[in-house]
Amino acid sequence: MTDDTLARLALSRLVEPGQWPLHEAVQRFGAVAVWDALRAGRPIGAVSEAIAGGSRVRAERYDVLDDVRRLERVGGRFVVPGHAEWPALSLDWLPGVEAPPLGLFLRGPTVLSTAVEQAVAVVGARASTVYGAHVAGELGLGLADRGWTVVSGGAYGVDGAAHGGALDASQGGTIAVLACGVDVTYPRGHDQLLERIASDGLIVSEHPPGCAPTRSRFLIRNRLIAALSEGTVVVEAALRSGSLTTARQARDLSRHVMAVPGPVTAEMSAGCHRLLRNGANCVTCAADVLDVVGRLVLDASPEPRGPVSPRDDLTHTERQVLDAVPVRRWAGPASIAKTAGVPTMTVQQILPPLQVAGLVEQSLSGWRLTALGAGRPARAAS
Repeated sequence: MTDDTLARLALSRLVEPGQWPLHEAVQRFGAVAVWDALRAGRPIGAVSEAIAGGSRVRAERYDVLDDVRRLERVGGRFVVPGHAEWPALSLDWLPGVEAPPLGLFLRGPTVLSTAVEQAVAVVGARASTVYGAHVAGELGLGLADRGWTVVSGGAYGVDGAAHGGALDASQGGTIAVLACGVDVTYPRGHDQLLERIASDGLIVSEHPPGCAPTRSRFLIRNRLIAALSEGTVVVEAALRSGSLTTARQARDLSRHVMAVPGPVTAEMSAGCHRLLRNGANCVTCAADVLDVVGRLVLDASPEPRGPVSPRDDLTHTERQVLDAVPVRRWAGPASIAKTAGVPTMTVQQILPPLQVAGLVEQSLSGWRLTALGAGRPARAAS
């Protein structure tokens, strides 16, 4: 690693992610100079004395090479802006509010920069319902089967279902963005799932190895989920759900925001319904999602429609004639023409093609509808 990369890794240990003063100082003075200042407890740039003092305490007996070795033991890596694996899409947040990452810790065979070229975040409630878990799993599977990467937070409920669906797909993949080190299994119950992601997908974090999750780290983590995706889908969310924060951050980053509707009586879908009222795109399946975020034509889905009917391709006049043919009794062309309000010659021209289509049948007594032609009630001939 270069000195700049090592300094960024060390600063990730000293200061919590998302600190705008730290970001500005690194941009202005360089990571090495900021690291030298903070480990000595000296403020630099806009970095406060409080942050500098806390950094000095954390820096005592700290050796950045310990983190490097620990990362290597789990097959991880650390990438920074300018690295070949750094995402090409913007990771910049609102100036002065939330700072972009100093670097990212990665674990898994997937190349981050390639994976996020086509990526969608699927997030939602940890205590998801059976409905929410099913929809999330179907979204994960459907998006990955179409070659898209599914990004989520590795948590119980919607996150885990989305990851699981993507892992079952024939292509695509999944990224788990954690609020802890890439070598830390959290939640414990997802140990096998996270190992599968580390083997077949990618685990991402802003935190050095060994870092435990905290409430504030989950909130900071959510902005990275939003930033690594073309858009964010909220599957289930109560009114105070953290996934609504992810949706807000996605909107702040000019990413697409989508929500899955649920029963109007379900508290677990109340947050989704609020998103929909505030302009989020309504989606129900992977095809809907790709209609929002996908490439024009290539990823577009056909407009949903009901079952195909033989009547669909008939002209207006052909429908008039067909509606005038009796269901049970037989009628001649003149009688059908009178009911349809068209010339008898027109009826004589139209009936043979309708017979070929299986919509009418003929006998010596005249014409009547077949079972196929009687798909909707026909008017009786007078």
